[in-house]
Amino acid sequence: MTNDVPDRVRALAAERQEARAAKDFARADALREQIAALGFALIDGPDGPSFEPVAAPAEAARLRTVDVASVLDEPPMCDVSVHWVVEGWPEDVVRALASFRANEGGRDVQYVVADVTETDPATYGEGVEVLRLEPGTGWGAARNAGLRRSRGRLVLAMDGSVEPAGDVFEPFEQALADPTVGVCGPWGISTRDLHEFHDSEGPEVDAVEGYLMAFRRDVIRDVGLFDEKFRWYRTADIECSFRVKDAGLRAVIVPAPVIKHEHRMYHSTPEAERDRLSKRNYYRFLERFRGRLDLLVGPPGPD
Repeated sequence: MTNDVPDRVRALAAERQEARAAKDFARADALREQIAALGFALIDGPDGPSFEPVAAPAEAARLRTVDVASVLDEPPMCDVSVHWVVEGWPEDVVRALASFRANEGGRDVQYVVADVTETDPATYGEGVEVLRLEPGTGWGAARNAGLRRSRGRLVLAMDGSVEPAGDVFEPFEQALADPTVGVCGPWGISTRDLHEFHDSEGPEVDAVEGYLMAFRRDVIRDVGLFDEKFRWYRTADIECSFRVKDAGLRAVIVPAPVIKHEHRMYHSTPEAERDRLSKRNYYRFLERFRGRLDLLVGPPGPD
């Protein structure tokens, strides 16, 4: 036992006690894992929890994305694959994992994390395939490394800012049973000129936003993964959605029980840098789809 316990660890332990009292054991397990990631084993006792420092795990070898083997040409082995890219704030993914696990509904779900940080893989708990990628790996390459590991019939590409608040899988299973639907999610945008994009209630949209994009596995395999020139996340969702639409499939909004928290990467990036990276990604999108007004849901014209 030690008295030299950081306030953050004690706060997580108190939060875990509240979760246990509420019988939210999935949340309690996730909080224990967060405490372990901070270097402490939590020991429950009759007088409350105590803490023991644990040794740091041995450093595992980092992966290059080109060394991540693809299983996309193999038959699907489970119902759904859920993916995250972690460039910081792993606690957001831990939060989402706890909610997903509590709402699997008997499905066989694969969880994959492509992590470019120094986070201990044990942070994410058991049953998560963690790809420890080289520092400096771009967003698109990291996302694709995770997607290449998809063994599920359906694939959910997630952002850490999104937390399930119920069974997220069922509405996407129903939507993707329609063979004309290529990508779906809770949020979408549309445009009339490829320059100005606006939020759209759908149901059919020009692009599904990257907070949560759901595909059939064969679609993301055949249409192609994300453009790895997108080292930052913005506009990658639009470019991917347009490639799905260019294959003759639809992008649709599907209401789902989710909570959208603050997008950490956006708010932690200085405005000038956000603008620079966003413009570069947008011009990359235009290189491929300039003039493709035929792919738009609505008629061309001023927004």
